[in-house]
Amino acid sequence: MTKGFVIWLTGLSGSGKTTIARELETYLVNNSHRNVEILDGDVVRKNLSPDLGFSKEERDQHNHRVIWVSKILARNGVVVIVSLISPYREVRDYARSELSQDERSGFMEIFVKCSIETCIQRDPKGLYKRALAGEIKKMTGIDDPYQEPLNPELIVDTDNETVVESAQKIIEAAKSLGYLS
Repeated sequence: MTKGFVIWLTGLSGSGKTTIARELETYLVNNSHRNVEILDGDVVRKNLSPDLGFSKEERDQHNHRVIWVSKILARNGVVVIVSLISPYREVRDYARSELSQDERSGFMEIFVKCSIETCIQRDPKGLYKRALAGEIKKMTGIDDPYQEPLNPELIVDTDNETVVESAQKIIEAAKSLGYLS
């Protein structure tokens, strides 16, 4: 069986995680002939965690659910692209330990780096506008922290790279780690 692996995209809302995930999916389906699943934060939250809010504890619980699903998929040969803000290092470290311990799967943490100013400019969902107006509390990057990864496998800088450039860097990193040929 082909070894599955998880590409964990983490970064602020509006940093480009979902867009990069879609670009990666297209590349992998067309070029590697692998089974690929995207676990996008908004979609997964709506379907897997509709009972949870946005406190630290609830975010952690949501992330733990995503880690569990990712683990099942990856150990069955699927390339899993997780696109979650996942603002806390502790839960990302837990993801790494859970998703790296099975010899049938692997894990890559990718920091989708983008300045808060650019994320506010992009604001695809209008969340920053609402947070800055006081309508949303505990918005990551505004009044709730985002803890940047300390040792990700890769940093992509969406302030200075195109989506294609960022995706290609991730593909090259996956190849260098032996996850793709």
